[in-house]
This record gives sequence, C-alpha cells and structure tokens, in this order.
Amino acid sequence: METIKLNNGLTCPVVGIGTFMLSPADAENSVREALNMGYRLIDTANAYVNERAVGRGMKESKVKREDIFLSTKLWPSEYENPHAVDETLERLGVEYADLLYIHQPAGNWLAGYRQLEKAYREGKAKAIGISNFEGKYIEKLQSKWEIAPQFIQVEAHPYFTQKELRKTLDQYGIKLMSWYPLGHGDKSLLQESVFAKLGEKYGKTPAQVILRWHTQMGFVVIPGSKNVAHIRDNLNILDFTLTDAEMAEIAQLDKDMRYYHRTDAQLEQFASWRPDFEKI
Repeated sequence: METIKLNNGLTCPVVGIGTFMLSPADAENSVREALNMGYRLIDTANAYVNERAVGRGMKESKVKREDIFLSTKLWPSEYENPHAVDETLERLGVEYADLLYIHQPAGNWLAGYRQLEKAYREGKAKAIGISNFEGKYIEKLQSKWEIAPQFIQVEAHPYFTQKELRKTLDQYGIKLMSWYPLGHGDKSLLQESVFAKLGEKYGKTPAQVILRWHTQMGFVVIPGSKNVAHIRDNLNILDFTLTDAEMAEIAQLDKDMRYYHRTDAQLEQFASWRPDFEKI
C-alpha cells in the first residue's frame, strides 16, 4: 500500500474505503471485506449512522487495530457536546481515531475544532481534519486554529481539481481527501476519451485510471461501495503509474465544475439536525 506523509509526521494510505450512504449491514460487510483484501484506511462519520457497524467490521477482519487508519467526523450537533469525542469512539469500539474531522462549517464550528485539538492533545485523535471547509471558512479557521489540521476532505475529481484551495493547503502541508472522486458517477467524466485510451494502455477501467490520477495528484481517495468486486477493483490501482505527459493531458479536463453546491440554508439545516445514532 502506498502512503503519504502528513504534516505531523504520520503516514496515511492513499486509498481507502468510504462508507457514506451505506446501511449498517452493508458498512460492516464492506469494511470487513475491504480490510481482508488489503485496504488499511476506513472513512466514516457520525452522520452516516454506521459507526458501530464499521467498528464491528474492523473487529471481524483479520487486521490489527494498529494497522488500520480509521477516519470519522463529528457532526455539527455534537460540536458543543463535551462528550462527543468519547461517544464517537465508544460507537466505533476503539480507544482513538487516527483522523477526526469536523464535518461541516455549520453551527458553532469553532467549538467543534477546539474539541479536535483537545482530542489530539489527549491522544484520542492521532490527526485532525476539516471537511467541506473551503473558501471563506478555511480563511476564518486559519486565524483561529492552535493546531493546523492534517487533512481537508472536499469534492475533487478531474473536472474540479481544487486549484485555489490547494494554494492554501500547500502553505500548511494539509493533505486533501477526495469525495465524489469519480464525479458522482457522471458518465460524461467516465467516458472521456483520455480515460478509455489510458485504460486500454494499462489494462484498467476508466474509473481505475481516475482513481490513480487522484493518488498521483497527492490526494487520498475513499471510494465507497457495497459491491465486493468494485471494492477490489478500486484497490487495484497501484500497479501502474501515469506519466507526466498523461497527467498533463488529464489536467486539460479541469472545468472548475463541482457537482455539489451547498447553500447557507443547508448549513442552517445541518446545524439543527442530530443523527439518530445506532443503539447497538
């Protein structure tokens, strides 16, 4: 497994399994199968309401806890809950998270970030991150953080490479973890001729070429699936390397076009919604 080095000296696998939109049963199965086939990075969140299932999948696998890089996210409803971190770890069945994010710049997000910093100092989070903190939000946070984050999780794909955001990230050595890495399944992206051509050259699918592009951009990628064959294919991207010329050709696809457009009204809704956490 390839890894990247974080700004605090830790390393993180470049490919992981995401669990967004997975039911508890599917998350448990996907995590177990992914770990047993070689994945070492798992991403979940309070809001996915499958943290207990992710924890079960980890335990059912043959992989030791210390060999897994586990990422989760605090939801805005938990930012002012002084027990949020401990409750998150309890649901996961672990003593620490390898990476702990705040999920959205909603509600009292600074209180949420202070929770991350406290968890980091106490060893309950080995690394901390911000999710969906682009533009004015990361600008505000820069003047307030006591510990710079190790990661940001945002939408990124060949149509939207986060050029402006990366200028800020590079100043602090903050790594980017991609969501919607395949353009939310957009056929127009997957059917771009460059990916068909490169797929034929390397014996890969267009999706595998795109995922490899992410890792060569320096991004960590966390495609989610409940299909074991797809999970295996998503990991099978590290046995070839795109050339500089091929990376430059893919760069021409950048349209600065995102698929998800969050509104201020949605941020208000995020702040008022509380996940119905799993009981068992």
